[in-house]
Amino acid sequence: MSDVRELPDLGFAGDDGAVRPDVASALAAYDLEPDARHAETLAVLQHARVLVPVVAVLGEVEHDETGLAHDKSSDMATVMMRGQDGRMALLAFTGSEPMRRWDPAARPVPVRLADAARAAVHDGAEALVVDVAGPVMLVVEGDDLRSLADGFVLAELAGRPAWVRP
Repeated sequence: MSDVRELPDLGFAGDDGAVRPDVASALAAYDLEPDARHAETLAVLQHARVLVPVVAVLGEVEHDETGLAHDKSSDMATVMMRGQDGRMALLAFTGSEPMRRWDPAARPVPVRLADAARAAVHDGAEALVVDVAGPVMLVVEGDDLRSLADGFVLAELAGRPAWVRP
């Protein structure tokens, strides 16, 4: 009897981990005018794949007869960071290179930005920090985070950005 498990295709087959050109352009524009370009940048990123890093977390440790510690078990976990204001944030990256800049040992899990937002809210985070190590960092928080997590889409209505149900 075989114990083979099939993983569902999440729509990222063939993804090489590169930052999409439209995402890079939106973040570059945001970097020049963060207040004026926040909604515009989020509108581009909401349709993008991001990489949520997972890292190994030591579970149990056993000691040999000489007292040397050895890993007995470990688990993989997403990464939360605590901001200077004490709030927790889930990390996400626009590509492999920005994630490597932060931690070369982290493993990428490709998800849509809305799925990352849902995970952040589910885990009690108050923000989703995109590309924490640069080249341009974007923070998604407050109504933007909750709306994205709830499946709303940022669109332009009457010349202003608004969250709408698709």
